[in-house]
Amino acid sequence: MSLAIHAEWTKFRTLASNGWLLLAVVALTLALSIAVLTATTCTAAGCGDAAKISFSGVYLGQAVVAILAVMAVSGEYSTGMIRTTLSATPRRLTLFAAKAAVLIVLVLAAGAIAVLGSFFAGRIILPNNGFTEAHGYQMLSLADGSVLRASIGSVCYLILIALLSLGIATAVRDSGAAIGVILGLLYLFPIITQMIKDPDWQRHLQQIAPMSAGLAIQATVGLADLPIAPWWGLAVLAAWAAAALVIGGWLLRRRDA
Repeated sequence: MSLAIHAEWTKFRTLASNGWLLLAVVALTLALSIAVLTATTCTAAGCGDAAKISFSGVYLGQAVVAILAVMAVSGEYSTGMIRTTLSATPRRLTLFAAKAAVLIVLVLAAGAIAVLGSFFAGRIILPNNGFTEAHGYQMLSLADGSVLRASIGSVCYLILIALLSLGIATAVRDSGAAIGVILGLLYLFPIITQMIKDPDWQRHLQQIAPMSAGLAIQATVGLADLPIAPWWGLAVLAAWAAAALVIGGWLLRRRDA
């Protein structure tokens, strides 16, 4: 297993596009977070969820994470490199696990930097936009259990998106099709949900949609009004990721390269 992980790490490290994608995860997440923070104001009528606003860049950063995960598999199929990889590591599930392990570490590092940067951006920008004690707002602090949960949960969310994408990419093989399926699940699913008129069905769909459920982990206020509790929402996304990995791993074993 260690040799397989070392081989996958070498491939990730030597491909320049992976470095740029990791940099894009951090840059785009921070950019969107800062843009949303700057555009958000708080009035005497009340403030929004400061933590969720601060981590809003994850909404965009996840797309780059998905592309990174897809290229870890589909890129090898498109170039034919997968045959060499399977010759070097004939145990396909070991290979699959090694790809997942390397991907988890890389996304953990990039996600932690992006989320921490968004956290500090929120501490700096929000007080200048009316998020003050006079409006009932307390400055963001990792000593606050709900903010800490939202921070750690946001990083976990990105890791689960990476694993979901890895599983789908392994099953689909084609990079364009895999990215289309993943982005459809993440961004199209909520749009379809909003088109449903029945509030009960709408709530049920929000509870099972990978992005809507998963991002509930960022909420720190109004938890009773959420379609699903924060940790349960992340568990739903984990179930999606697990299902994708099981299907992807099964197909990897069953099919020829």
